[in-house]
Amino acid sequence: MLEFDLATVAFLPAALIALVAGLLSFLSPCVLPIVPPYLAYMGGITVGELREGRRLPVLPAIFFVLGLSTIFLLLGIAASAFGRAILQYQGWFITIAGITVMVFGLHFLGIFRIGFLDREIRVDAGDKGGSAFGAYILGLAFAFGWTPCMGPQLSAILSMAASDASLSRGAALLGVYAIGLGVPFLLLAAFFPRLSGLMSFMKRHMAKIERIMGLLLWTIGLMMLTGGFTAMAYWLLEAFPFLATIG
Repeated sequence: MLEFDLATVAFLPAALIALVAGLLSFLSPCVLPIVPPYLAYMGGITVGELREGRRLPVLPAIFFVLGLSTIFLLLGIAASAFGRAILQYQGWFITIAGITVMVFGLHFLGIFRIGFLDREIRVDAGDKGGSAFGAYILGLAFAFGWTPCMGPQLSAILSMAASDASLSRGAALLGVYAIGLGVPFLLLAAFFPRLSGLMSFMKRHMAKIERIMGLLLWTIGLMMLTGGFTAMAYWLLEAFPFLATIG
């Protein structure tokens, strides 16, 4: 069952890319700076109390990540279902999606700027701070409304999920993206006083982070256009034959 093996093994590099994309989404200029007030709001504390480590909002942060993960998993399933529906046109879809993702990459590399990608669209979650349920609702709102901030990265991963057309792998791919985005939230919620210096360092290097994000997006688009994921799957199967037994 070589075709099944290829699809399964090709998921491995795609998952790694999704993980990095989630992390870079967290480090993006319109997410990282708002993390302290978000954590403080979720925990029902002030930013000053958060910095002092008196009360760390670990439980609300867990529910926040569960909220955004819920949306991303549903988006992954929807993207894969869409990929199945347009299976006969999938070649055209992958080409268009690959070119679009590469254009997004050139934006972040600074080759040119796309105006709407420099704006933020937010959804107001209402007065839901200070509770686990409120944090979950805030996570849902964050995943829905924090666009187009995460749009290019998320679009790239959704395009990969749609090109696979497997509901399970599509959901898993967006789950990995959610891990990349959500785990840093949890780490900061648990260790904010110790990690505040690292956050300051990241803020000072936002321009470099954007260029890394652009290079990643451009590479994803190129791999989609050239069949790079399939080629990598062949290489992985040849280099690590035991991977043929996965799945």
